[in-house]
Amino acid sequence: MQVGFIGLGRMGHAMASRVLAADHDLVVWNRTRAKAEDLGVPVASSVAEACAGREVVITMLADDAALEEVVLGAGGMRDSLAEGAIHLAMGTYGVAVVQKLAAAHREAGQVLVSAPVLGRPDVAAEGQLGIVAAGPAEAVERCRPLFDAIGRRTFAGGERPEGATAVKLANNFALGCAIETMGEAFALVRKYGIEPQVFYEVLTEGLFSAPAYTVYGKIIADEDYERVGFTVNLALKDVDLILAAADLAEVPLAGAHTYRERLLEAVEHGEGDHDWAVMAGEQARASGLR
Repeated sequence: MQVGFIGLGRMGHAMASRVLAADHDLVVWNRTRAKAEDLGVPVASSVAEACAGREVVITMLADDAALEEVVLGAGGMRDSLAEGAIHLAMGTYGVAVVQKLAAAHREAGQVLVSAPVLGRPDVAAEGQLGIVAAGPAEAVERCRPLFDAIGRRTFAGGERPEGATAVKLANNFALGCAIETMGEAFALVRKYGIEPQVFYEVLTEGLFSAPAYTVYGKIIADEDYERVGFTVNLALKDVDLILAAADLAEVPLAGAHTYRERLLEAVEHGEGDHDWAVMAGEQARASGLR
C-alpha cells in the first residue's frame, strides 16, 4: 500500500518500523525531522507532501491539539489527502475531536478510521499491539494489512469512529484504576515489612496474571519508575479525555478522579516524565514509605 505516517515519537517510530517491515511504500513526516531520518525511507518536508499520492495516512500524535492542527491547519491533511483516501488515526484522542475530524474528512470526500492501540512501545516494536478499529466497514477492511503489520489482534469498534475512542478511553480508565489499586495494596504490605517481590508473586501467580498486573506490578515492586513506557504527562492528558467522554455520556467515574489526583501529585514532585506507574510511588509517599 501507499502509506504516509505522521508522528514519530516512541510509539509512532516503532509502528512505522512495522509498516516498513511489511513492505508497504512508506513516506513519513515528523515535526522534529531527526526522529524520522533513521528509518531509511523518504522524509516529507510537510504534511501535504506526506499525504500526496497516499492511500492511507497514519497519525500517531500526542494530543488533540496536535492532531487538529495536522488535519485542519493550513496545508493539512483535509486539504491534502486525495478523495477516497483514508486518515487512520491511531493515537488516543477525545471523542469530540474525533467526531469533528470525521465530519471534516467526510465533507472533503475522505474517510476517517479511528484505530487507537493498546500496549507500550516495546510491544509495538514486536508487532504485538492490540488495535481497536472503528469507521466505515469498507475503509476498516482496506486498512487490514496495516493492522496485521502493527498488531496481534484487531477489535471491532463499530462504524462510528468515536466508538474506538470510547473503547480505548475505557481501557485506559480500567488500567489507571488497576495501577492506583496496586499502589495502595503494595503500600499496605510494605508497611507490615513484607518484601514487594513477595506480594508481586502472590498478585500475579494468583487471580491477576494479565499483563496489566505482571508488567505494572513489576514496575511498582521494583520502584522502577524511570523506565518509561507511558509518561505521567500523557496519562494526565488521557484521564482528562476519559472524564470529558464520561461527562458527554453522563457516566460518573469516581475512580478516574482518584488516580488523576495521584498523577497531579507526581507532576508536583517533578515526575511528570516518569512512567505513570509512579502513581504507586505517590501512594508510597503518602504512606510514609518514600
